Amino acid sequence: MATTTRVLAVLAAAAALTAPATASTAAPARAAACTGYVGLTFDDGPSGTTASLLNALRQNGLRATLFNTGQNAAANPSLVRAQVTAGMWVANHSYTHPHLTRLSQAQIDSEISRTQQAVANAGGGTPKLFRPPYGETNATVKSVAARYGLTEIIWHVDSQDWNGASTDAIVQSVARLTNGQVILMHDWPANTLAAVPRIAQTLASRGLCAGAISPQTGRAVAP
Repeated sequence: MATTTRVLAVLAAAAALTAPATASTAAPARAAACTGYVGLTFDDGPSGTTASLLNALRQNGLRATLFNTGQNAAANPSLVRAQVTAGMWVANHSYTHPHLTRLSQAQIDSEISRTQQAVANAGGGTPKLFRPPYGETNATVKSVAARYGLTEIIWHVDSQDWNGASTDAIVQSVARLTNGQVILMHDWPANTLAAVPRIAQTLASRGLCAGAISPQTGRAVAP
């Protein structure tokens, strides 16, 4: 009986040691899948290609920040809601996509404020991020954006998809991203849509995950 008791005690101790070890190693293993985060951004939506883009992103486990123009959000409220339902973050890209630095302060204010309202009315929430069209900004644009609680987000890498970049070139541009960086892509190019599965593979091979963009730092962080 004494021997049996000792054996049972040893087995119980081993089980007690093994269970916490398994639990403690499981969480880091999951976390280790993401050694860094990058910001995937798509400008100019929502449009006729938005639903296909959302499907591709979801099927490949990617989340992105979608910089919508206000006029498109107002015209396609169901697509704005679809963006949110798909787990994307909706942001402000002006109302009519003008060259903001050529406008008066009142005109800039109108472009930004109307987009905030259009996105909110469409069910996209109140944007916290703003991207000026063409990446063109100045002190006036920045100050107006700040008045609406918006953080201006440009980009670290330009995919050149707006300029006819091939699917291969878009994927290669994603491969240049490093932790915290943001890439510019667009809602409408067919080559961008085709690149999505390979974008997911490229990021995974480098231990990078698609993250949110922090309003505090303007860099990609864990969602």
